Amino acid sequence: MLKSINSKIPKTYVGYTNNLLSRIKKHNAGTGAKSTRGYKWRIIYKKKFYDKSSAMSYEYRLKNDKKKRKYLISKF
Repeated sequence: MLKSINSKIPKTYVGYTNNLLSRIKKHNAGTGAKSTRGYKWRIIYKKKFYDKSSAMSYEYRLKNDKKKRKYLISKF
């Protein structure tokens, strides 16, 4: 999970990747996902999976679990 830096309204982004450092660089350069453009990001939560289907399943659950997202935002 990424959290926006220097934003008046805290914004988060959840996604999966097999290269976390490359992905964060793309987001911060403005070439990542459309919803991340115009913001600078930092990693606040990561979790490792051994297969893509498990990662995508967890991503879907986290995107839809507002309670867990709020908890992770407050923790970091």
